[in-house]
Parts: sequence; structure tokens; C-alpha cells
Amino acid sequence: MTDDELRTPIFLLAMPQVMDPFFHKSVILLVAHESEGSLGFIVNRPMELKISSIMEDLEIPWLGDPENCAFFGGPVSPELGTLVYREAHEDEHQVCPGVAVSQSVEHLTEVAAEPPESFRLLLGYAGWGDGQLEREILRNDWLIAPVQTDLIFADDPDAVWRSAVESVGIDPDQLPLWTQGGAGSSAN
Repeated sequence: MTDDELRTPIFLLAMPQVMDPFFHKSVILLVAHESEGSLGFIVNRPMELKISSIMEDLEIPWLGDPENCAFFGGPVSPELGTLVYREAHEDEHQVCPGVAVSQSVEHLTEVAAEPPESFRLLLGYAGWGDGQLEREILRNDWLIAPVQTDLIFADDPDAVWRSAVESVGIDPDQLPLWTQGGAGSSAN
């Protein structure tokens, strides 16, 4: 595996044999990959937790749709919120063309006052230690795909995994369901 294959940003698509409930059929926006480890956010796991409830706890007025839900970004630091939003112009928070991330309370307050059409509030993140992600990819736990901004903000998060797999020319129904002694991602 070469460094070019994991040049961020990319999508990591969990293969069917990844049965870990955190990662099964997940689509991860990988935003950092370095020799010390990797970091990304699951973008297709809505939670039942309403953004309005989170904002109320933070004492930030929420002027958006009261039904908007937070998304599960990963099992590491689930108390940490990350805002992922469309950004028309390049700024210091941009992770790929048209997509920015921020963990700033100031940005969160701005979004709460005037929610953009396309954004996600992700709780937690996915992280891998030195060489861990490479081993999982070589074990066929993850398929690498180019980032598609529309999939990050898709109206139907349940269809995102299938669409992302199809985007690389693979029929998801034809993927084998290997089991390697209960294979599953050990991302932490």
C-alpha cells in the first residue's frame, strides 16, 4: 500500500464482513493520515439525539429545524462535536473542495443562528494508530473511494454506503461476505 492510496481526503467504505456495529456499512470521510495514525468521521449514521437538545445543553439558541439529528462520527470521544458543512470558498477549515470541518464553539453558534442547507453535527470520530488502518485495508476491511460531497450531506443516509460502493464500479450485492474469525474493524 502506498502513501498515495491513502492521500486524504478519501472515503473509506466498510466491507460487508466488518460486523462491528460502529462500522458496519459505514462511510468514513478520512481527513488525516500520517505516520502516527489516521482520523476520520463516519458520515452516514444519524442518531436519535436532536441537535436542538445538544444546543440547549450548551445554552446556544437553535434556530434550525427542531427535528434535525446529530450524527455518530465514530466511537472515539463521543462527547466531542465536529461540524461538517459546505463551504463555497476556501478557508482554513476546508478538508476538500466544498467541505469544511470545525470544532469551534463560535462556528457552532453561527450555524445554530443560521443553519446552512448542508451540514452535519458529528459526535465522536474514528481513529487508527500507527499502521493500523493500512493493516485493516490489506485485510480487506475497507474499500477506498474518492470523496463525493453530495454523499456527505445526502438526504437518505441509509443509501450512502451503497451509492459510494457503486461509485467505484462495484455492485454491492456482488461483494463476498468473508469472515476471518469474526473479522471486524478495530478502529479506536
